[in-house]
Amino acid sequence: MPRISTLRITRSHKIATAVLVAAGSVTAIAATGGPSEAQTSAVRSSVSVEPVAAAGIPTAKDAAEKAAEQKAAKDAAAKKAAARNAAEQARSEKQAANRSTERKAITPKKFADNLDGWIRESLDIMKKKNIPGTYEGLHRNIMRESSGNPNAVNDWDINARNGIPSKGLLQVIQPTFDAYHVKGTPKKLTDPVANITAAANYAADRYGSIDNVDSAY
Repeated sequence: MPRISTLRITRSHKIATAVLVAAGSVTAIAATGGPSEAQTSAVRSSVSVEPVAAAGIPTAKDAAEKAAEQKAAKDAAAKKAAARNAAEQARSEKQAANRSTERKAITPKKFADNLDGWIRESLDIMKKKNIPGTYEGLHRNIMRESSGNPNAVNDWDINARNGIPSKGLLQVIQPTFDAYHVKGTPKKLTDPVANITAAANYAADRYGSIDNVDSAY
């Protein structure tokens, strides 16, 4: 065999062997000719390649993190919406309460224009002014003093002789009425509610309560 041919084969073998060693696999090479296609494939298949994610395609970890972020955002939005709804509900309830209070303040209570209504209206005023007294105490004294007549006038006692007769449901003289008149009631001695309330105010000052009065006072 000519020397030149032998030299060519030797170099080819060296090239093939170097490729196989670099790939981590030693393969028997034919005595003649260069590396075959099968040998080249063997070299390629012997190289271990670490799998990587294709560009633009999320891994399982990425998908889990994204799902967690979406859930956290959804929960935060739900809490925000719930807080907003609660605030709106509280505001609506407060506005409704304010409207109710305004209606009560604007709309005065109505009482019957009779002895029962006069006593109840007087008691309502007395409660606001912290004047003691009960329905029973007022009614009992009214019936004894005037028999329920708001225009009753005593023209025979000492007050009458002095020119200041007792008048009204609870037989109050003018000076006493003026001194114990309760603001918010008419400034008229014989007005039923004004007469009752002023008398109750006077009795509270002198006797502790109209309930403690059982005779002329």
